[in-house]
Amino acid sequence: MPKRRRGQRNSTSADIVQAVRQLVLIASDDLIAGLLNRNGLKSGNGNRWTRERVTSMRSNYHIPVFKAGEIESIHPLPDGPWILARTWLITIAAQSIAERARQNPKYPAGSHPA
Repeated sequence: MPKRRRGQRNSTSADIVQAVRQLVLIASDDLIAGLLNRNGLKSGNGNRWTRERVTSMRSNYHIPVFKAGEIESIHPLPDGPWILARTWLITIAAQSIAERARQNPKYPAGSHPA
């Protein structure tokens, strides 16, 4: 193996960082590591992905952690729709999630003003 020169570093591909930014919206670090490995993607040093490596990469690139369980829902089939009761959607937690989604300029929610 070639020796790294001073100042040279192996960084994670920008495509992988972008994929993790999107996957973190729906998946935990364990699941993200599995998905990256299943697609044959390697870390900047050529290693397979682990939960620890995904966590470290998220920390380096300031990617927030996945948070689940904020409102009740049912997901009966892995590739099926989520089922939310109308009574769950009027809770303070659900309203908070909707407000955060509206405030996020990177992932806008709602219809276009035009």
